[in-house]
Amino acid sequence: MSTTEDRPGSGDDDYIDFRHSTSHGPVLGKGTQNNYFGPGPAALPYQVGRIPPQANCFQTRAEAERLAATLTGGGTTVVGSAAGVLTGMGGVGKTQLAAHYARSAWESDEVDLLVWITANNATAAASGCAQAGIEVYGADPKHPQQAAQTFLARLQPKPQKQPLRWLVVFDDVTDPADLNGLWPPVSPHGRTLVTTRRKDGALSGHGRRLLEVGLFTPEESLAYLTAALADHHRHENDDLLAALAEDLGHLPLALAQAAAYIVDSGETVAAYRELLADRTKKLIDAAPDVLPDEQTLPLAAAWSLSIERADTLRPVGLARPMLQLTAFLNANGIPLDVLTSQPALACLAHRTSIGAEPSDEPVAVSPQDARRALRALRRLSLIDHTPDSPQQAVRVHQLIQRATRDALTPHQHDQTALAAADALVAAWPTTERDTAFAQTLRANAQALAHHAGSVLYKSDVHTVLYRMGTSLGETGQATAAHDHFRHVTEAVLQQFGADHPATLTARRHLVRWEGEAEGTTGKAYADLVTDQTRVLGADHPDTLATRADLARVWGEWSPAGGQHVYRELLADRTRVLGADHPDTLATRAGLAAMLERDHGFDATHLYHELLADQIRVLGADHPDTFSTRARLARRRGKGGNAAGAAEACAELLAEQTRVLGADHPDTLTTRADLARWRGQAGDAAGAATAYAELLEHMIRVVGADHSHTLTTRNNLARWRGRAGDAVGAAEAYADLLEHMKRVLDADHPHFLRARSHLARWQGQAGDAAGAARTYADLWEHNVRVNGPDSPDTFHSRDLAIHWRGRAGDAVGAAEAYAELLEHRLRVQGPDHPHILTARRDLAQWRGLAGDAVGAARAYAELLEHTLRVRGTDHPDILTTRNNLAVWREAVGDAAGAAEAYAALLADQTRVLGADHPHTLSTQAKLAAKMGGSRGRGRVHRDWP
Repeated sequence: MSTTEDRPGSGDDDYIDFRHSTSHGPVLGKGTQNNYFGPGPAALPYQVGRIPPQANCFQTRAEAERLAATLTGGGTTVVGSAAGVLTGMGGVGKTQLAAHYARSAWESDEVDLLVWITANNATAAASGCAQAGIEVYGADPKHPQQAAQTFLARLQPKPQKQPLRWLVVFDDVTDPADLNGLWPPVSPHGRTLVTTRRKDGALSGHGRRLLEVGLFTPEESLAYLTAALADHHRHENDDLLAALAEDLGHLPLALAQAAAYIVDSGETVAAYRELLADRTKKLIDAAPDVLPDEQTLPLAAAWSLSIERADTLRPVGLARPMLQLTAFLNANGIPLDVLTSQPALACLAHRTSIGAEPSDEPVAVSPQDARRALRALRRLSLIDHTPDSPQQAVRVHQLIQRATRDALTPHQHDQTALAAADALVAAWPTTERDTAFAQTLRANAQALAHHAGSVLYKSDVHTVLYRMGTSLGETGQATAAHDHFRHVTEAVLQQFGADHPATLTARRHLVRWEGEAEGTTGKAYADLVTDQTRVLGADHPDTLATRADLARVWGEWSPAGGQHVYRELLADRTRVLGADHPDTLATRAGLAAMLERDHGFDATHLYHELLADQIRVLGADHPDTFSTRARLARRRGKGGNAAGAAEACAELLAEQTRVLGADHPDTLTTRADLARWRGQAGDAAGAATAYAELLEHMIRVVGADHSHTLTTRNNLARWRGRAGDAVGAAEAYADLLEHMKRVLDADHPHFLRARSHLARWQGQAGDAAGAARTYADLWEHNVRVNGPDSPDTFHSRDLAIHWRGRAGDAVGAAEAYAELLEHRLRVQGPDHPHILTARRDLAQWRGLAGDAVGAARAYAELLEHTLRVRGTDHPDILTTRNNLAVWREAVGDAAGAAEAYAALLADQTRVLGADHPHTLSTQAKLAAKMGGSRGRGRVHRDWP
């Protein structure tokens, strides 16, 4: 049997292997043949169609390995019927991946027949198959349909025939229906490869496997730009190139055209990034004059055909306006609720009715229609649509968004932007129960504000801008809220002027969050009240609302002043709004809080009265009602009933979680209160556990370095220590300091206090040397920040010496305490209370250092000083007399010891009573001394 049987030119005399030919005549091996050479079949190996040349700086990507594994099992031999479909958005490099695979298969002798067909329409696909039949099998060119079928039939494997190894590539298929009747047969020796933007179900199954081609990785983008520019002797900073790649969304087509533009124009990378960011320019302005790598379309036009195709899919005419709507929102995730809201549906209906006859009635668009439009866009790889993740159901590449916006008229741009804003507001819940959803909405609002421009300030400030800023602030991001409203205020001031109501409203939001972020004084509120009264009137709701803010701020530094403002405001709100208006009730709550802060006034009865009215007017589940219940729980705890406060917080927490959600700021505050009161009620371990759970929640909701999270870390550390877990407390304080470093200056009082707590618990955990080092560092820091004579400096110096002694250096501690005593006497004077403490510490460490004489002398001086400063009945007198007697006995001064014990006995009898155990113990010691006993007594160590 001939080894070439069933191949084209199967006879031995006809088959010529040109694979290694050096002939200068017509090449039938690795050359590309598109011309008809007559009826005779072609010799193998043979290639039909031209494989696109390899792009400059081509990179072998992970997708290439996946493709090889799909078609050949990762090897060079076909192991079964294989059809791979490379799908993805325009510009990701599908054709280049296919060409790389085809070229590799051809050059490595894996195939006998390679057919490359540019199949961007049905006619082109059929013509490519026909051309293969004509060239390879000698089919009649006058009958192209029959020629195509001849080609496909010859690919079918035949029993007992020499197998034909083939690869057929259909490049750039725009419609799966274009391949109907043209799919090559299933063959263990053949491979089919398709590139397309489509993701229709018709492309999978029947042994076909869809392979998604994604964007470059950041590393691949950087490598490409570096190499492409280096080819032209341009060497740019890696950080700038990485930033440019991010601007272009790591899209290979965009990177190639950007590199070409930079080379051709001679501009810097920074200048090109500015061009991209310029909203007055269009994407086409950033395209090179001559496209690289034989590209046929500039980036701006890369998706136009896909959009047209998508718009013809059912529901016809909805895909384009839906894509236009998504073009103004967050590229990294748009909630389905936004795109199916009533404003979004109205926008779709309006856009599809444009161009209709005047007599035609606009056709209503349903949420199901909107979802089907999204699926149509997905089928053309214009968006990613994941219905199972409704909060971030839609993702759109940023350059597709840019090209879509560029194609809009100014009127269409503004109307679509406003529709997107209305859709966001419609989907935004009044109570943000879901933190992740709220974050997604804020990200979309931020993207909209960037893309929409001034249209959101056209007649007033659009509500979406207020919702976004308030959401930021109420989730603990006060600084971000302040920055947002500063931008809004500047924009509205330029648009409307200083006295426009919109400007005054924006100023109120700005002042509020400036206060939360930076501590605004009452003057900013007072100035705003003055302007609102002049423009809006004294009884306008906005004026009254600002007066409430002013009362709250004044009350923070002057409760009496806050009370005065609240009383006046309460009278005015009752007169203007009525006694049961929510704002009037809120004013009563503010007044009660001011009264409570003023000299510990018991506002419990005021809160009870307010709570009854709130339940009647607002309902039991209103946030203001919850707030009053929280205040009553705190009143119970501060009144000494910590267990009752914990019980009330537990009940409130359950209700807030049900109504507001677990992530709401008020819910988190109640969780913190519950942990606190559990600890105060005696359950320190339970408090520590509760704070640990709350910390995980705070990190997820507001971030690891937020001020509320830092407060939670501090409380966790404190309650671990109180629960007896000194090691855990030290670890928690060390963790707290690491996070504080990122958000607080090293000289901030909170930072210094946390360092002091860390040192304390290091010592308590048994690391005396570590505590000594931490306190010594803190002492040096306090000297620099507060000066050598400040109380904080003295305190850290005192504790550094103490733990130095505890670490084993008693002699050094005694010497250091002598120096500290001298310093304190010079700065604080001889009668300062801390002088007595310094004298006691000096006496104690002299004794522990082995200087019993020095200890006895120091205690004698301390006793004399204490008697003069604090009197004969102070508790310290008894301790000092006892230690003096002990150390006199220790140095062998029996008479002195007896004298000291006698004086101690007299004081104890007078202060404690004759039958007190300490009195009886001293009486026994004195009797022993009077009996003539000698020897050293046990040294008493009175640790501070």
